[in-house]
Amino acid sequence: MRRPSKDSTHKLSADSQRLISLAQALGQAASRIEERHWERALDIQLHKLLRTGHQDTVDAALNSLFSVDLPAYDILMDGVEAVSESDTIVVEVDGESREYDILLVAAPVLAWTRFSIASGQIPADILNTLSAHFSAHLLADGTHMAMSSTLYSIDQLPRTHAEAYSKVHKLAQAALKGQAIKSDAKQAETAPFLADTRYLMVAVVTPHNGPLFRWQMPALHTTQAEARRDALAAWTTQATPTVARLLPGCGIELLLPEAYYTACREADKSVRPVSIRAAVHYLTHSLDCDASELRAVIAGFGDESAPDGQVDEYRVAFTRRSDSDVMYGVVWPLYGQEDEDGTPPEGLSGSMAELLKPRTPVEEIVEHLNAAGVTLVKKLGEKYVAEYCDDCGAPLFADPSGELVHAEMPEDAATGTEHFH
Repeated sequence: MRRPSKDSTHKLSADSQRLISLAQALGQAASRIEERHWERALDIQLHKLLRTGHQDTVDAALNSLFSVDLPAYDILMDGVEAVSESDTIVVEVDGESREYDILLVAAPVLAWTRFSIASGQIPADILNTLSAHFSAHLLADGTHMAMSSTLYSIDQLPRTHAEAYSKVHKLAQAALKGQAIKSDAKQAETAPFLADTRYLMVAVVTPHNGPLFRWQMPALHTTQAEARRDALAAWTTQATPTVARLLPGCGIELLLPEAYYTACREADKSVRPVSIRAAVHYLTHSLDCDASELRAVIAGFGDESAPDGQVDEYRVAFTRRSDSDVMYGVVWPLYGQEDEDGTPPEGLSGSMAELLKPRTPVEEIVEHLNAAGVTLVKKLGEKYVAEYCDDCGAPLFADPSGELVHAEMPEDAATGTEHFH
């Protein structure tokens, strides 16, 4: 389940009310024709609001639906994401109007290190090389593309749907005109982590209703799954050495470039086990100890106002076996339909659903800890309110006794990175 924005508007505007009504109508449609009717009406309303920067109007509608109508909330959220990352535009070429479909694509890069993970401006030669590989190995014939000249951390990505809408339209215009993209003038500071994600951002432009990616091309329809895997393999092989130049001192893994929001969510999930491995690697080298000498403490955290003690994330604290001081911590957030009990496959019930029920997040965390060599794992049954350090904003972690504390490396630990939480 997606989470609503923290900001809330008590009195809904007419535009917010209209979004709510259209989302509910779409959810109640009884035929594909009717669904498309309401979908078009909802898209028109969202385009108008995002083009003019009225993010607050959209957020107010989402917040209202989250508390009273979750199915309609999901419908509206899907619509907002789709409209903010894609569009159909009309361009005048030699006096002729041509329609193009545009899509904002994110190419995630998982990175891990004991030092720092770079972000920021991409040199022109590297940008040209990555753009050439991206087009050659991932995109359908006849497409245009423009890659942003910034390697983004999650803190530097568009923060609102309106910002994403503006980003894809600017990049799409550059793609059609063959123009270079200026770097973003001012970037937010990036919090240091042992493992994190970096993003290349690309606008892909194709003639209306044409394929965007290679696996969408007509000749590959019957083998699209294999074509998708081949495209990722080619992109990984060809682009990894170039991306490595942007991220010195890091281990890296390239994920499949996809539509912006999907790519970001998949990257958020994929970086979680990498964070655990990086934490264990860092601690064993900094403390000159074996992973079996460490203990992990897992506790669930959520918002104070969340219903029924809902868990939004798990926090994994690391101590030595011999004492209870928390030296380091990793946050394992939950996304999409994840919850503390795991989510069985849709459409199944009874014994079959139980048989195919996936691992719970805690079981998955324990599996990754064990794989990294940490065998002493304590799971706390209490659910905590997500609290943070008043001074530095770092999340607080539960120690073995259940007390929330700040993670602090011992003073005599070998240096290599500082203030990681």
